[in-house]
Amino acid sequence: MRAHDTYDYAVIRVVPRVEREEFVNVGIILSCERTAFLEARIELDETRLRALDPALDIELLRRHLDTIPAICRGGEAAAPIGLLPQRARFHWLTAKRSSIIQTSPVHMGKCGDLPATLERLMDRMVRVKPAAPAP
Repeated sequence: MRAHDTYDYAVIRVVPRVEREEFVNVGIILSCERTAFLEARIELDETRLRALDPALDIELLRRHLDTIPAICRGGEAAAPIGLLPQRARFHWLTAKRSSIIQTSPVHMGKCGDLPATLERLMDRMVRVKPAAPAP
């Protein structure tokens, strides 16, 4: 049986109107320093975002959000940030900001399967399950 790895994660939030402080969770950044794992998964719920700001430019938002997984992958394609060490990229991505794209505080956990944990966190923190039909 594989040993459990300690990981850090943060929830990616979109705050369409920063002054109102309303947000929609749109993704997860998960990092495990020991295994050199750094990935982000993003899924937009346009209906929920438009409920907070009908004028939100979804395509521009997508372009900005697409930089997060690119920074996780690293390399020259992710501009100067992509050249930083992996842990520094995680800390840069999760630094406190007052912009339309923010992250939650960083949380810790332990698991034996990092990709499965990323999916579980997406299910729990980002994806909205349909409501059960009324009786």
